[in-house]
Amino acid sequence: MALNQKKSKELFKKAKRIMPGGVNSPVRAFRAVGGTPLFIDSAKGSKIYDVDGNEFIDYVLSWGPMILGHSHPKVVNALKKAAEKGTSFGAPTPLEVELAAMVRKAYPSMEIIRMVNSGTEAAMSAIRAARGFTGRDRIVKFEGCYHGHADGILVQAGSGAATFGVPTSPGVPKDYARNTITLPYNDLRAFRNICKKTGKNIACVIIEPVVGNSGCILPKPGYLEGLRKITRQYGIVLIFDEVMTGFRISYGGAQKAFKIKPDMTCLGKVIGGGLPVGAYGGKKEIMSRIAPDGPVYQAGTLSGNPLAMTAGIETLKILSRPETYKKLMAKSMALEEGMKDAAKRAGIQTRFYRAGTMFCTYFTDREVHNFSDAAKTDMAAFAAFFRKMLERGVNLAPSGYEAGFMSLAHSQADINRTVRAAYASFREIK
Repeated sequence: MALNQKKSKELFKKAKRIMPGGVNSPVRAFRAVGGTPLFIDSAKGSKIYDVDGNEFIDYVLSWGPMILGHSHPKVVNALKKAAEKGTSFGAPTPLEVELAAMVRKAYPSMEIIRMVNSGTEAAMSAIRAARGFTGRDRIVKFEGCYHGHADGILVQAGSGAATFGVPTSPGVPKDYARNTITLPYNDLRAFRNICKKTGKNIACVIIEPVVGNSGCILPKPGYLEGLRKITRQYGIVLIFDEVMTGFRISYGGAQKAFKIKPDMTCLGKVIGGGLPVGAYGGKKEIMSRIAPDGPVYQAGTLSGNPLAMTAGIETLKILSRPETYKKLMAKSMALEEGMKDAAKRAGIQTRFYRAGTMFCTYFTDREVHNFSDAAKTDMAAFAAFFRKMLERGVNLAPSGYEAGFMSLAHSQADINRTVRAAYASFREIK
């Protein structure tokens, strides 16, 4: 049941001559799962279509932002009108004010917001703001959490870095890395102990409240609450990186779902409706340190550009409707129940985890609470499963360290077909 990938193979061969690994982001190269990556021609609703004419039910969704589904007509139509007026001005627009107000309403902890162009920029800038506010240098992050590819935080990263077994990238100066303390996720004792030793030197803690770059790892009960309590005790800025969880776990993200108020928040992906965008924000006293109000410099020529702001506004308008999340959660729950049942019927040991509309399947009989646990799961089994699912027309993330996503466009028929494909794939790889 091999896929016809003639055109994708030709393009990949050409791409490898002019791009590192033939791709513009490492995980796309399919190194973790084998085979040739799909070269996509178009997408609509819950489906993507490659250059060879193959159709796939898509659970990657551009790595999360297409929560409405691909090419949503209201977003596309709004973008057409916006593009006719100009694609970038390098100047303030009413659109960026409108989107910032919508984000703040959903995330009250973000009292002041700055738009940027990516999640990497958001995390990098939030850390700089925290350092400028506290006058401290050290930061704490957690194994398997990915906060972009800026030097200071590309230490024990998840996602693509973990996939290739290079958690600390060459090219990151030792002087940068020495100020980054990496701890295991879900281990409150480890964090408490490091604060006892050097808490007065720690500017901030940055964390994915639900880890989305080692699969999908949920916080243990009391873990986030404990982080919040200890960071307050030591005057440490608590940063929630909600680039992945933002608007995916609830309309107010993980912080609303878990009832935790961080000092700062990073967003991306969803608030641009799939266009390059990011945002960071938080307490007024911290954000008042950002230029031009304060001395902490951060800038971006395309920040707040009219296309990304337009797509974000239209996306949040739909997400803010009362019925939207009821539908999203019902679809996500149906997929979870179906996938668990398929594995059970096939007689294969898996762990399916879900947080709102994020999910993943680990091939293991043990619970997964941190990156170390995730790294012990059967990645060869995942790779085989991935390929079997692709052959059956279901597109999952090409790494066992990545989360999958549900969209408003996925139908019950899509879910049923996915579950049937999973059952058959589980049986074949058992």
